[in-house]
Amino acid sequence: MSDDTLRTSALAALRKLVGRDDADFHEGQFEAIEALVGGRRRALVVQRTGWGKSAVYFVATRLLRDAGAGPTVLVSPLIALMRDQIAAAQRAGVRAVAINSTNAHEWTDVLAQLDADEVDVLLVSPERLNNPTFRDEQLPALVRRIGMLVVDEAHCISDWGHDFRPDYRRLRDLIAQMPPSVPVLATTATANSRVVADVVEQLGAEGVTTIRGPLARASLRLGVLRLPDATARLAWLLSHLDELPGSGIIYTLTVAAANDTARLLRDHGHAVRAYTGQSDADERAESEAMLKRNEVKALVATSALGMGFDKPDLGFVLHLGAPSSPVAYYQQVGRAGRATASADVVLLPGPEDRDIWHYFATASMPDQDRAERVLSALGAADRPLSTAALEAVVDIRRTPLELLLKVLDVDGAVRREKGGWAATGIPWTYDAERYSRIAAERRIEQEHMLEYETTTGCRMEFLQRRLDDDTAAPCGRCDNCAGPWLSAEIGQGVSASAASALDRVGVPIEPRRQWPSGLDRLGVPLKGRIPAEEQAAEGRALARLTDLGWGGALREIFAAGAPDQPVPPRLLDACVRVLADWGWDERPVAVVSVPSRSHPQLVASTAQGLARVGRLPYLGELALDPAAPVGRPGGNSAFRVADLHGRLDASPLAVPAGPILLVDDLAESRWTLTLAARELRGAGATAVLPFALALRS
Repeated sequence: MSDDTLRTSALAALRKLVGRDDADFHEGQFEAIEALVGGRRRALVVQRTGWGKSAVYFVATRLLRDAGAGPTVLVSPLIALMRDQIAAAQRAGVRAVAINSTNAHEWTDVLAQLDADEVDVLLVSPERLNNPTFRDEQLPALVRRIGMLVVDEAHCISDWGHDFRPDYRRLRDLIAQMPPSVPVLATTATANSRVVADVVEQLGAEGVTTIRGPLARASLRLGVLRLPDATARLAWLLSHLDELPGSGIIYTLTVAAANDTARLLRDHGHAVRAYTGQSDADERAESEAMLKRNEVKALVATSALGMGFDKPDLGFVLHLGAPSSPVAYYQQVGRAGRATASADVVLLPGPEDRDIWHYFATASMPDQDRAERVLSALGAADRPLSTAALEAVVDIRRTPLELLLKVLDVDGAVRREKGGWAATGIPWTYDAERYSRIAAERRIEQEHMLEYETTTGCRMEFLQRRLDDDTAAPCGRCDNCAGPWLSAEIGQGVSASAASALDRVGVPIEPRRQWPSGLDRLGVPLKGRIPAEEQAAEGRALARLTDLGWGGALREIFAAGAPDQPVPPRLLDACVRVLADWGWDERPVAVVSVPSRSHPQLVASTAQGLARVGRLPYLGELALDPAAPVGRPGGNSAFRVADLHGRLDASPLAVPAGPILLVDDLAESRWTLTLAARELRGAGATAVLPFALALRS
């Protein structure tokens, strides 16, 4: 096909995709299509959000399919992104289907469509590539037929995003299996020079065509408003939300902050919804649709609403708290102003941002000791172990264990099989240098984000330079170029409302109902459902460590290296309010505390203070066998139960018949409270009401 013929066909497909007879290619779009279709080469496209990267792969797919090529496999990271991509594909006359965690039951139908050659684009999540059935039975046949591979949000291949989706790193192996004549396209809007070089290397071919355009977004008006505290930030939002153009996204750093902020805004008549990774999948889809139809002013969201959400007329993006890097910030604000002349981007940073960055960064890094325990356990097993069975052997909680297994899997040390996980026998060495380098790079990125907040130069230019965009120049629109447009004024009465919302106390502590599996392997004769007569009742915590309000004070108390000390009076007053609002069926008759090795003064003084205010007897703390292991943060359920089983003793206490208020410092796994409650119930308490100063999250 000549260049002219290719361009004519490509332009016709583009115009069908966008529904306009006068549409033409943006600079670089046809060059990418030509590399893929005409040259059957591998290409990396780094272009700003809204440039039209999806047009490249849908037009290329249409032309390749018309030439007899097999289906395109599009690796896509988020279900929201898949929904938008399928809708766009239909407009281009491209038949697209997706397979992900929400529709795995449809895989048989998808296979039948593939066999009948009725699928032009198959969208898969990176995790699907390691599903044993898909990987071993379907993927080889798909690789033989594949017409093109597209890796969307390709920066995730790089170390920059390894802990977001470790399975992205296995794409290098998939690419290596494919014939060199099969075109491969990687696309992203967020890549600096280091990430570009890394992705090009992972594409695994000589002469990768790299098309990189300017990242400036002329429609965005960037501004930063530094306010003294969380109360002021929420009060500002209450005062000015309706002044922001159109509908938009309000990003928060934690799930708790998203839920609390959405509740406050709704209480004051604003049409908003919370959107987090903990939201039900159907609820998230409904929220996305409502925002697209402008039925809500905003979604109050965590980064779960990030890559790929497509609303071209999004009028604003506001952040309550800053993301940990300019790269992440650019990616999120890029959702706004894609098809509008102007959109407002507002950052309201908070002093707690650094603590939250550190919390998430340290939670995601692989740990050498844990990795070696996993490999040892799998190496000693005579069959694959399920995650639950492995959890009962290695003492690592489920979520970090699953992440660690993924990292070991993509490193080739373990393999997911039917029935569980198995060691491959391939030698594995902890890459301390690599993880040290990643940690150092993240610290640098965090400092860059702080510099963005305080820079007196152009904010768009600053972001472009942090993404190594050589075309960076002053935008003329941001608050530093054109002057502030954001008023710091706060409406009358809203400060009290914001302060009241942040001062809200009391978070439920759900009781454990089921013993963890695998206790028999640890010599503990407990399994199945916890008998009702041994269970704790629903408890309360003052707040979560991640909360906007009381979370800040609690983070200081539980910070590494913070001294143990009696409960501060203000904190005790807040605890009393939790109890006053509890609404229990029967008032407690006495107070007991959990023995604490890390915060003995804090726990005892809290229990004594609550007993004094409530005019209840304080019976003291449960006895703890001195041989009991010291609590290990991050330990899993089975090991935590085994550590404490039979080592908490209520016999020295004169436990009366009636409800007992059980006081602890920090509830994480809830197993300490569960076993303490079981002991108190056995000693005669008719109910146990757990109370903790803080929930981990």
